[in-house]
Amino acid sequence: MAEARKSTLWLVAERAGVSIASVSRVLNGQPASQRVTERVRAAAAELGYVPDATARSLKVGRTEQIALAVADVGNPVYVGMMHEISRVVTKAGYRLVLSSTGADPKDQIDLLVGLNRGFADGLILSPLRAPEELGTQLRASRFPIVIIGSVPPGVELDNVRADSVAGMALAVDHLAGQGRERIAFVNGPVDTVPGAARRNGYLTALKALGREPGTQVTARDFTYQAGLRAASTLLEKDTPDAIVCANDLLAIAALNVATRRGLRVPDDVAIVGMDDTDIADLANPAITSVNLGATKRARTAAKLLLRRLDKPDAPLRQVVIEPTLTVRDSS
Repeated sequence: MAEARKSTLWLVAERAGVSIASVSRVLNGQPASQRVTERVRAAAAELGYVPDATARSLKVGRTEQIALAVADVGNPVYVGMMHEISRVVTKAGYRLVLSSTGADPKDQIDLLVGLNRGFADGLILSPLRAPEELGTQLRASRFPIVIIGSVPPGVELDNVRADSVAGMALAVDHLAGQGRERIAFVNGPVDTVPGAARRNGYLTALKALGREPGTQVTARDFTYQAGLRAASTLLEKDTPDAIVCANDLLAIAALNVATRRGLRVPDDVAIVGMDDTDIADLANPAITSVNLGATKRARTAAKLLLRRLDKPDAPLRQVVIEPTLTVRDSS
């Protein structure tokens, strides 16, 4: 009886010299440093502690877990994706393990290293940045991966992505069709996958119309707070009659800055966002937004990963989701 009581998370943490949270992360397949992982596993083995899920994975050769890694779990787009992916994989008998990697590619690389130790059967990854180091780790990975977004050069993986260039053309053409002449742009960091794609789309759309680019400002990230600062900078230096924003959080920030400055939306300045999240419909006025098919991308990615798990040698698939425009009161 005493020996049974020893086999607890608390005693494993004490033996390993780490926190209970660290023990829980390791034993539940969450990424952790190699040092912590080795100490926890050694302590668990010494105490004879084997979690039920781990024991089952040893028997069937699978963890029955799928990992989802996104940059910001608070972003409405990722929240919607998480729910859709969870719905699909749960129906197939898998648990979804969520990891917020932030904007640092090193966190994504650490996650891949951890997953290579068998913490999950597969990964759906939506990288905010895609440096060569990430590509190297992706090529070396020994488990199924599906990318939501652009695949790093030289990496052959299933992926599903939005057509941001076409999406930005929808936004710019809509504003130009209303007679807007000075179309400014509030973007996120251009060294990110979405930031680069949306800037390219903005420039391409204006060029197709024979126009020069309007004023462009770059927020430090894609959050509402960063959008407030970026929109303030924009309206201090320019008086555009339309603003396209790289996502809905930035668009709501631009809306609030504009109204605080006494500008009427859309009479004085029209505002268009991207992603068509629920918050765009809740704004006052409701924000016109480009729907980049986040739910469809998530559902497609989940199905691609389940297909890859079932048929490891299946041909690679690269799926592009076409955008649509939801017109609301802000334009």
